[in-house]
Amino acid sequence: MVRKLLFVLFFTLAPTHAHAGEAGPVMRQWYKLVLELVRHTPTYSPPVASRSFAYLGVTGYEVVVSGKAGLTSLAGQLNGLTPLPKRPRMVYDEAVVMQAAMAASVRVFFGNTGPSGQQAMDRMEAALDAKVAEGVAPDVVQRSREYGQRIAQHILDWSASDGGAVVENMGFPREWVVSPEPGHWKPTSLVAQQQAPLLPGWGENRPFAMPAGSTCDLPAPPAYSEDPASEFMRNAQEVYDVSKSLSPEQKKIARFWSDDPMLSPTPPGHWVSIVLTLIDRDQLDTARTADALMRIGVGVADAFIGCWWAKYEYDYVRPVTVIKKLIDPKWETLLITPPFPEYPSGHSTQSGAAAEVLTGVFGEDFAFDDPTHEDDGIPARHFPSFRAAAEEAAVSRLYGGIHFRPANENGLKQGECIGAYTVALRTLP
Repeated sequence: MVRKLLFVLFFTLAPTHAHAGEAGPVMRQWYKLVLELVRHTPTYSPPVASRSFAYLGVTGYEVVVSGKAGLTSLAGQLNGLTPLPKRPRMVYDEAVVMQAAMAASVRVFFGNTGPSGQQAMDRMEAALDAKVAEGVAPDVVQRSREYGQRIAQHILDWSASDGGAVVENMGFPREWVVSPEPGHWKPTSLVAQQQAPLLPGWGENRPFAMPAGSTCDLPAPPAYSEDPASEFMRNAQEVYDVSKSLSPEQKKIARFWSDDPMLSPTPPGHWVSIVLTLIDRDQLDTARTADALMRIGVGVADAFIGCWWAKYEYDYVRPVTVIKKLIDPKWETLLITPPFPEYPSGHSTQSGAAAEVLTGVFGEDFAFDDPTHEDDGIPARHFPSFRAAAEEAAVSRLYGGIHFRPANENGLKQGECIGAYTVALRTLP
């Protein structure tokens, strides 16, 4: 891990990535390190990762708003966010302000990362502090740092009351009563900690742009039935049959979108990675960079809150439980089943939200390549649109044996509903 994190540090601090006084490159550099910190921080399950990306995005965007006329603050638009500290009418350096805000925020959100992550943050902060201060008057540097830290602290104070600031026991409740009724979630892992489901209260957290976790509800999943002709058993049989006839391409799709915690930047980090690729490819200016990163963070974080609200509302059984009981006791999934209820699919809800948000940012039928996993030896994939990518991410969970079809299809619809609240935010002129 040390080598990986230090490689990222070296790469992001290359001279071509730094421009005096510009805030956008500083924000991108921190995000590239954060994608690695997510991968190596034990508590960073997908919902927890999504929360940090949202707050970092809001922080970066508000830094840009504070120094650029014509942009609209998110205060009063995001739930509970009060007006941010205003700048006194003096000279500031935008890169120094952004550096101070990002460093302070990342320190808090990744305070429990391991020694290698701490070392990487130390080196990133020291190197960027020196770089952004080059050629800037000392009084401007000091004033700019203090103001960036004030922006960060305002948002950190706001974040502390959302319900997700403290994650104990890696998100697994120490006491949990599993429903004995058929059709409800049962543990799918032998790990002692995972005999309870992950983050059962996450759906009660304060959302960012949507009104509440329950705002974008979705139809109830098919009722449990052991009748072979029932919709429930047809869905289970489909998962089983698909798993027995997977093509090489379908297996590639399942693994490409798997994004397992501790082995990847997680599903929300995957969509952030896509955005960073497009920012670099299209050389977006600072305002559009901050807007895009804020929107993908907010949309996906709200998607996990809404999805988790529904997961624990329905407490639905996983395919592996049903198939081993009623179809084939020796059956195994292609991918590891996550330790929480099945309906809806988290991948699908967050991808539906991401597609809705990014279509609003970049436009319909926006083609792109996704190289998120190239460093891990997985080739980039091409997509004709964000919606096509979201649909592939959703069906990947069927290929992996993780979800029934309704969880994927209805999850996409739930995500579209949630993402619309982020699209409606007023930001750029």
